[in-house]
Amino acid sequence: MEALVLEYLPIFIFLAIAAVIGVVPIAASYIIVPQRPDAAKTSAYECGFDAFEDARQKFDVRFYLVAILFIIFDLEVAFLFPWAITLGKIGVFGFWSMMIFLAILTIGFIYEWKKGALEWE
Repeated sequence: MEALVLEYLPIFIFLAIAAVIGVVPIAASYIIVPQRPDAAKTSAYECGFDAFEDARQKFDVRFYLVAILFIIFDLEVAFLFPWAITLGKIGVFGFWSMMIFLAILTIGFIYEWKKGALEWE
């Protein structure tokens, strides 16, 4: 049983250090800084005024469309970085594979543009 505990000892030490690193700054902020909330500190600050409607309302589909388009083109950039780093090793096949990928995304972007998905009226 002691051998099993000794095998897991580094994990327990790591968890203890992580817990200390997480708890000490929070505890220090409560000890060092006086906590005096007032009306100005607890007021709505994100948009500058108090909410006037229920937050559970339907959103326009354009919000979701813009989010999906952002994710698509953000992932495109995420694929370009490793490709650019390994371009010398993957050769001509890797180059033309990425060109086909970029062509498909460009066609999709032009289609979205022509359909008016990027317009906000």
